[in-house]
Amino acid sequence: MSQRLLAAMIAGPLVLVLLASAAFLPLDYVTYKPGYTVDVLAEADGAEIIQVDGHQSYRDDGELRMTTVLVSLPKDDEGNCGSGCRKNLYDLMAAWVDHDDAVYPYDAIYDEDETQESNDRDGAVAMVTSQDAAIAVAMRELGLKFTAAVDVSFVEEGMPAEGKLLPRDILLEVDGEKITEAQQIYDAVQSTPTGGSLDLKIRRDRTLLDVTLKPRTVDGEKLIGITPGNGYDFPFDVRVNIDPDIGGPSAGLMFSLAIYDTLTPGSLTGGRTVAGTGEIAPDGTVGAIGGIPQKIAGAREDGAQLFLVPPDNCREALGADPGDMRLVRATTMHKALGAIQDWVADPDADLPSCEDAA
Repeated sequence: MSQRLLAAMIAGPLVLVLLASAAFLPLDYVTYKPGYTVDVLAEADGAEIIQVDGHQSYRDDGELRMTTVLVSLPKDDEGNCGSGCRKNLYDLMAAWVDHDDAVYPYDAIYDEDETQESNDRDGAVAMVTSQDAAIAVAMRELGLKFTAAVDVSFVEEGMPAEGKLLPRDILLEVDGEKITEAQQIYDAVQSTPTGGSLDLKIRRDRTLLDVTLKPRTVDGEKLIGITPGNGYDFPFDVRVNIDPDIGGPSAGLMFSLAIYDTLTPGSLTGGRTVAGTGEIAPDGTVGAIGGIPQKIAGAREDGAQLFLVPPDNCREALGADPGDMRLVRATTMHKALGAIQDWVADPDADLPSCEDAA
């Protein structure tokens, strides 16, 4: 046996082992897959998702489904990329051949310094902001009056505010001064003497509470562990009892429609199933989101008959497979509401379409 043949016989299996091992190494790509949908008119863990206190509410049939996307996670707080993070070659090949899945470069989805912790925090803040905007838009559609306020968007674990403040608490006063903007909270915390405390007056579920917090110094900065946000002081309480693991602002449109439906008699959907997505702005306009093809696929699999698409997502939505589901362009909550009502009255009605936008 020649030396060359012997070397080839030894090297061949080693190359195969190296190739097989390389196929399981994490690559700088992430996958998008259809996620689950949630009927926000239904119950979760025995409680209504849309909860109203202090105003007449109505529970009728029909479904309004928010949609989700399953996305590969970012790196953890130590910069490691473990299970559920970057995908290997086999994961990417499987997603590539599935029409409902998508593959993107890692840095096209996540910033360089983005981690699972920061991603969860930003998603939680966006969810609270989205719910506040959704309530405001629904109430404005009904002609109800309310005022702007500063509220709690996020409470960090292990910090002084944990257990004392909750997301959506309305911040009324700090050290006896009326709060009109979020910056006042930051300024008050920084001006608190070392070892001292500050006093907050808050409103939670129509109840006034006094809270005392002692700031903690972290990396030279005094913190109490909250993210204040621009919220609203509503005439009665509306809560969206959604899984806290669901973050982001993309369910805003569906929340707003569900709140409107809950505050009005009769079924908005005529007993049918409507799904959709879109970030809702305080003025009612619907903004673009990510993963529209995967959300359309998830809604299709869960039996939705109508799907509401943000206008800036229309081009991408036309490349998805909706099955028998109608795609409706939703520029505002008001327009989406009208489209659903027209569709309930006549399933063949001429509705705003993504084809028209394209």
